[in-house]
Amino acid sequence: MTVVIPGRRPLYDDDHELFRETVRAFADKHAGPNAERWRSAGRVDRWLFKEAAKAGILGFNIPEEYGGAGVADFRFNAVIGEEFSRHPGSDGLAGLSLSNDIVVPYFTDLADDGQKARWLPGIAAGDLVVAVAMTEPGTGSDLAGIAATAVRDGDDYVVNGSKVFISNGQNADLVVTAVRTGPHPHHGISLLVVEADRPGFSRGRNLEKIGLHAQDTSELFFTDLRVPAANLLGEEGSGFTSLMRNLPQERISIAAGAMASIEGVLERTVEYVKERKAFGRPIGSFQNTRFQLAEMVTTARVGRAYLDDLLARHTRGELAAADAAAAKFWATEQYVDIVGRCLQLHGAYGYMLEYRIAHDYLDSRISTIYGGTTEIMKEIVGRDLGL
Repeated sequence: MTVVIPGRRPLYDDDHELFRETVRAFADKHAGPNAERWRSAGRVDRWLFKEAAKAGILGFNIPEEYGGAGVADFRFNAVIGEEFSRHPGSDGLAGLSLSNDIVVPYFTDLADDGQKARWLPGIAAGDLVVAVAMTEPGTGSDLAGIAATAVRDGDDYVVNGSKVFISNGQNADLVVTAVRTGPHPHHGISLLVVEADRPGFSRGRNLEKIGLHAQDTSELFFTDLRVPAANLLGEEGSGFTSLMRNLPQERISIAAGAMASIEGVLERTVEYVKERKAFGRPIGSFQNTRFQLAEMVTTARVGRAYLDDLLARHTRGELAAADAAAAKFWATEQYVDIVGRCLQLHGAYGYMLEYRIAHDYLDSRISTIYGGTTEIMKEIVGRDLGL
């Protein structure tokens, strides 16, 4: 129970709440003492993935026969995303949510039995770090513009091209890579699993970003890279459809994380304004502060009800792509707005990196861009209206 979202949420049952305690303890144990070091290094330690696996919070939707828990209930994913997003060391934990919500489903849903046996045990154990590579220097939200090529040559594909802004890119062992195998804008895209130790694969810079400093974000290069045809996920030419199928989950995950981040920011701000004094009294006692926080907390409560409804729909397999897009742009835009307003309530201290609100401000900005920009999300919603 918190000041922002009081009481029990109907979305979750006792098992989810017990799991929440496990996730929170994991975040406190590992992100708490290491957050600043990870931000300075620009990446987390690889052991974080192994520790997450031991704690049962990595790849738990992987079938038991491959070392996972075999739990397909997305509400457990949501619990992880919420607790990680609320935590002050959230940027160091983002790669775990990325793996669970966005990358692992490509392996569990598209891989054949042989591929599952090759890769899933290592992913479930945290020995194999995963990433997905879609974005290219000239192609962002428009996936039909993918230019990296994969040309069939005997039992291999020869891959040439590059990707950019790839989360987990420095740590990844397996990269689900969108490549062009034919000229058709959509039916010419396929997905190949690229193993990072193959000749012709190289990592570029760990890109310097405004925020999310502990999350490694990389350039990847493919130069005459030979990838076995056995690494093809699904059928050749089915990549665009596979990417589109997984995007609603990616977007509802981002939206849910944004709402949880809002709640964490507000909780920390409420505590700050109770303690910080000006003109001889706590700044929380001034009417402007109360009114600002009343507005923001109400937005958070309305947003939480909205997101919980969509999460319940997704758990039932009923989430529409347009609903996920709407949630993504609305929640992330609210996140950016509320963080800015909370920073203002911190005054000059809000601009100091020793205060978490400064990191919140920097970290929030990318949320309206990755996973599909706000403008693209609005386009999806508008088209769904028949416009």
